[in-house]
Amino acid sequence: MDHPTQPDSPPVTEHEVFVVVGSATNGRLNHSRTVNGSIISPDTDNNNKGKGRWETLILAYKTLGVVFGGLVTSPLYVYPSMHLKSPTEDDYLGIYSIMFWTLSLIGVVKYASIALKADDQGEGGTFALYSSLCRNMNIGMLTSRSANSSSSLSRSLLDEGTEKQSRLAKFFRKSVVARRVLLFIAMLGTCMVIGDGILTPAISVLSAMDGIRAPFPSLSSSVVEALSAVVLIILFLLQKFGTSRVSFLFSPIMGAWTLCTPLVGIYSIIHHYPSIFKAISPHYIFRFFWRNGREGWLLLGGTVLCITGSEALFADLGHFNRSSIQIAFLFTIYPSLVLTYAGQTAYLIRNPNDHDDGFFKFIPKTIYWPIFIIATLAATVASQSLISATFSVIKQSVVLDYFPRVKVVHTSASKEGEVYSPEVNYILMILCVVVILVFGDGKDIGNAFGIVVSLVMLITTILLTLVMIIIWRTPPMLVALYFCVFFVMEGVYVSAVFTKIPEGGWIPFAISFILAFIMFGWFYGRQRKLEYELTHKITLDRLGVLLSDPSVQRVPGLCFFYTNIQDGLTPTLGHYIKNMKSLHQVTMFTTLRYLLVPKVAPHERIVVKKLGLKGVYGCVIQYGYADPLNLEGDDFVSQVTNSLQAHIQNCSGLPSNPSEIQEEISDLEEARSAGVVHVRGKTRFYIGHNCGWFDRIMLAFYEVLHSNCRSALPALGVPPPQRIEVGMLYEA
Repeated sequence: MDHPTQPDSPPVTEHEVFVVVGSATNGRLNHSRTVNGSIISPDTDNNNKGKGRWETLILAYKTLGVVFGGLVTSPLYVYPSMHLKSPTEDDYLGIYSIMFWTLSLIGVVKYASIALKADDQGEGGTFALYSSLCRNMNIGMLTSRSANSSSSLSRSLLDEGTEKQSRLAKFFRKSVVARRVLLFIAMLGTCMVIGDGILTPAISVLSAMDGIRAPFPSLSSSVVEALSAVVLIILFLLQKFGTSRVSFLFSPIMGAWTLCTPLVGIYSIIHHYPSIFKAISPHYIFRFFWRNGREGWLLLGGTVLCITGSEALFADLGHFNRSSIQIAFLFTIYPSLVLTYAGQTAYLIRNPNDHDDGFFKFIPKTIYWPIFIIATLAATVASQSLISATFSVIKQSVVLDYFPRVKVVHTSASKEGEVYSPEVNYILMILCVVVILVFGDGKDIGNAFGIVVSLVMLITTILLTLVMIIIWRTPPMLVALYFCVFFVMEGVYVSAVFTKIPEGGWIPFAISFILAFIMFGWFYGRQRKLEYELTHKITLDRLGVLLSDPSVQRVPGLCFFYTNIQDGLTPTLGHYIKNMKSLHQVTMFTTLRYLLVPKVAPHERIVVKKLGLKGVYGCVIQYGYADPLNLEGDDFVSQVTNSLQAHIQNCSGLPSNPSEIQEEISDLEEARSAGVVHVRGKTRFYIGHNCGWFDRIMLAFYEVLHSNCRSALPALGVPPPQRIEVGMLYEA
């Protein structure tokens, strides 16, 4: 059975788990908490409100070092990324007006007020939106993991939701094309977020380090690029310590930056252009486009960078919580950006030709070096927001079977959304360094960055609109207002940045194409493998016939035989019995199933049943995509056998004779004492001459991915001596 590898979580003395209780209301679930096994209702929780508020403020402080780094350091590269030609005072007023309304509408309204409410039980980002939609419409995801859930709660909610679905939801259920388009949009958004995780560190650090050339003009650009690469390498090496430790270290730096830059901005406003805030009036935007026409439209490719990193508000939600992110953004980040851009613009109105270095030149000389040091440190920290978001996205895509298995480490004992992937971390590091050394020109990276930022925002707008219609049941007028405002606004940005494709804009498309090819290749291979297994599955009747063969022996021991399907047994089982001529005395056909929810309640985690043959049982281990796989070795075996014993004793469908029940339990204990073994199929595709060229390419690529990804069984802490892999060829 393939499932993602997640090593040991740190020991937890008081572990909080969210369990689902009550009923669904407008597609959202009510929650209680359990602490050390005791259920705490929201009413009981009122006594802890004071403590909760304090913890929220601490989290809000920590978000400065993780979530908002890319957004709050955008003044470093916004003006330098614009191709301005003899700009006038009215041009700068128009640009500032565009940036102010972009920050207000996209930052405050869309992300802080709307998107953060579209979380999937604490998880944010493109996958959270997509999985919420799939679960609500009951259309499934990429594999059978989304289809047949044995969770009674999941089934009841899906059945209830199906009856009350909107017309749009029913359309998606009926249309294969619509589901594929939705899948494509989700994949593109995911690839762009990962691309953002590569470009944000590159442009942030490079822009900050470029400030050293102001006092030392003779310093070559290659030296600046080399210094930037060294800083990035150090940053990526720190990732293994986890988001909490990194954010606690980085937050003072971002706090200093967030405080210093608006103070410099206020000084610049007073000293250069006190009436700058008249540009808040939208009529300056209309005047700007009326006067500049096509040139003004092309400049949007630079102004869009003022909102860069906004997707991290949503994607990093699993690392923090909604309240902490909203507090930090509305009361620190947003005012800081408004004042900093106002100060920059006020300076540039009086010094119109300094836009190529629009940040460092507006810094007063007396405080230049302190600000340069803070800027360099802040730019380094800025990279953290999208690095953390990339880890979250990769982890979600792995557990939902979008992406080959990679090592995913939970770096926090209390926050399950805090994850780190060594392989992903080092690949990001290499790609960031390559982008800096090969495409050292900040304008080229800025062009690439603009495409990523605008496309991710547009994709989020589309998915949020679907969430409003299908899950929230928002009134049509409000949905239309939201969609028209943000789709038109972001669509104009996208149209402008697409003209930059030849000038560095192709970089994110190349990155996204490679990632999309990996994701689709993995998805296609998994789907074909699943189709083969469903077509050639072993039914219980067929298993009974195989076991009735006199040459097949039942050998002592307890066997966990992993299978990908629930409605039947894996073809590997027939291959195993025919060749080994044996089956263990007690055999548990085990399926690991990831449900379309972030977390699964503990009482629904292990589901066991008797399959009607002596010593043969079924077992389903259920996980959400935010649950750690923390069943380890003997602990895993104990939990399953305890659940099975309870099932044998309590299930009315089993023999009611106490002696028969005791005999069955004794057989189980005897089998466990004789030894435990875990058997999984190691299958490969046999690509024959009858395969078409598309199958040959995609299945061969899948085999390369499958051969190089991590093994499935170590996730359960299975000791190597207890593992058996049964090889089998699937004919494509």
